[in-house]
Amino acid sequence: MNTPNKLTLLRMLLVPVFLIVAYMERGSQVYLYSTLIFCIASFTDFLDGYLARKYNLITDFGKFMDPLADKVLVAASMIWLVQIGRLESFFVVIIVAREYAISILRAIASVQGKVIAAGKSGKFKTVSQMIGTILLLLNSSLGMPIMYIALIATLYSGFEYIYNGRDLIKEM
Repeated sequence: MNTPNKLTLLRMLLVPVFLIVAYMERGSQVYLYSTLIFCIASFTDFLDGYLARKYNLITDFGKFMDPLADKVLVAASMIWLVQIGRLESFFVVIIVAREYAISILRAIASVQGKVIAAGKSGKFKTVSQMIGTILLLLNSSLGMPIMYIALIATLYSGFEYIYNGRDLIKEM
């Protein structure tokens, strides 16, 4: 297993650690330790992609697990934010629904022997969700404005993926 794939697995393993630490910090105004864990996990997303591209270490495992790890990390953190009253549940519903839709589209493409790579709007969506999550965990007033930007980016990128994949859907 190469380094980028190990980083992806580390990100998946950090999700329950994040939740355990967040639960231990429950009631705090600032979730400092869980935010640090979330930041480390988020950084592995950047680092694994960078290393995979730079050293040509792209694998089928990474193509599948990297986006899954991102989705699990973001969904878990946002569900936690709903639980502690810092985020409305409709954010999570829209974001998770978009993720399911794009995952289904990627599965359809895979069956047809095609790969849908992450686009710029999808990457911006992930970064804005992560930054918004960090700010909300830190109880920053900038958290909600960034989450609204993330929500718009989520919807835009979802529509963009579906529009660009419309031929795949027609072939079903």
